[in-house]
Amino acid sequence: MLDDFLTRAGLAGIGLTLATGPLGSFVNWRRMAYFGDATSHAAILGVALSFGFGISVYWGTMAVALGMALTVARLSGRGHAMDTILGVLAHSALAFGLVAASFISGLRVDLSAWLFGDILAVSRMDVGIVWGGAGLVLALLVWRWQALLTTTINEELAQASGLSPRREALVLTVALALTVAVAIKIVGALLIAAMLIIPPAAARAWARSPEQMAIVSSGIGALSVLGGLWASIVWDTPAGPSIVAVSTVLFVVSLPMRRRI
Repeated sequence: MLDDFLTRAGLAGIGLTLATGPLGSFVNWRRMAYFGDATSHAAILGVALSFGFGISVYWGTMAVALGMALTVARLSGRGHAMDTILGVLAHSALAFGLVAASFISGLRVDLSAWLFGDILAVSRMDVGIVWGGAGLVLALLVWRWQALLTTTINEELAQASGLSPRREALVLTVALALTVAVAIKIVGALLIAAMLIIPPAAARAWARSPEQMAIVSSGIGALSVLGGLWASIVWDTPAGPSIVAVSTVLFVVSLPMRRRI
């Protein structure tokens, strides 16, 4: 039984890194770290609404995360400061989610599991959902890779090439919402942004091209998952935070290499 739940946890975590590697690279290149953090915070509201309406947590989380991302995109075009919008919406969504959960009678779910994740409790169905969602995100990014890369480098060049920066931003928004939905049970709402930011930041030291950075980032993420699970078993630490802690150690190790390069 020990091997069974560890295998499920490892497969779920590695499947998630297939999406967080390339998607997190774009989050780093576009300086969207706070955007990803706000979207993941909103996931708790999705969890509460899912239990309230009796629907799948994955669907409820994705709907709220997508709504949050679209709201930010709409408000940012009306003269509001982006960091202010993200700060207000992120903490408001988290607070409303926790308040909404308190009004659901008979709710016997510990929301801390959704805040910090519980990768050791994933089921076989969860593993299938994670791999399916990560596969969709990866396919979407591969399909729009060159267009996304062009708009990231230079929006004016993208427009001159017939591309729509707004459309490509929407692609990233959908990909981010889907990733948050499938990741919330693994690393939790508060740690999703860390998995999107830290492995790609560590991969910068080893990459010579955008494609290499996306691949190396997924590799570092997978190594973080395996190392975090090992640390969790050996030292009896929370699995989700342990995964993020290992990825942070890998980032620190990459700093001297980046300076040398």
